[in-house]
Amino acid sequence: MILVERSALSSHISSLLAAGQGVFSADDAQKALGVSRGAFLDAAERLQRRGHLVRPRRGFYVIVPPQYATIGAPPPESYIDALMRHEKRPYYVGLLAAAAAHGASHQAVMEFQVITNKLLPDIEAGRTRIVFSYRKDMAAVSAGIEDRKTQSGYMKLSSPELTALDLMRYPQSGAGLDNIATVLSELAEQLQPKKLAALSGVFEKAVVQRLGHLLGRVGHPQIAEPIFVALSVRGPLPWVELDPKQAGDPDLSPPISERDERWRVIVRRPPEIDE
Repeated sequence: MILVERSALSSHISSLLAAGQGVFSADDAQKALGVSRGAFLDAAERLQRRGHLVRPRRGFYVIVPPQYATIGAPPPESYIDALMRHEKRPYYVGLLAAAAAHGASHQAVMEFQVITNKLLPDIEAGRTRIVFSYRKDMAAVSAGIEDRKTQSGYMKLSSPELTALDLMRYPQSGAGLDNIATVLSELAEQLQPKKLAALSGVFEKAVVQRLGHLLGRVGHPQIAEPIFVALSVRGPLPWVELDPKQAGDPDLSPPISERDERWRVIVRRPPEIDE
């Protein structure tokens, strides 16, 4: 009986692939096969062990075509939109994953980074880790989210402007200040100053100050000029650390090397750009 059910599920996922569909829900498959939930789960578990399926979330399955068998799963961009619809959460692919999609990635991106409005656990799918960052006000940055075509449809992707701001808001996801500065130097030519200024208004002052300072440091002060104008109407600027981690322990912090009077940014160790 189990072999029959596994064979039926194998045939079902083959028909889904033939129709261009790479994901399915447990509810839909159970209904299509006319089997009990327990029978479906047994058959699905066996196909997972054989490397034909992965289950990123309970009730949601991704089919592993033969060409992705060696890495254990298809690339996340092929199913992230369907996964987040299953989760019933707004989202966008952001940070270093978005920078790479925009062609600004000096090194291989080790994580597929997604921003959504709930703290979600990371996902291991084959050799890929999907990592989630939290943003409460997803609607506030909607102007910076675009649809990017993928092999299987579309995914939500942060624009170059939103990507730049997010890298400063979530520095722990940017692989260090040196890497963030390097990515910004590659992303800068795609930044539209007016769009950047418009989006900057929904970010914390400190995020905008750090971004403005870094854009000047990597040789693009003209791009930062509109965000400085937008920032100036928000009131006096406090002094902020370029890298807050460096000021965590007064006894261990590096000494201050410079103060950017315009952006009111304190620099202890200037970032090094990887050419």
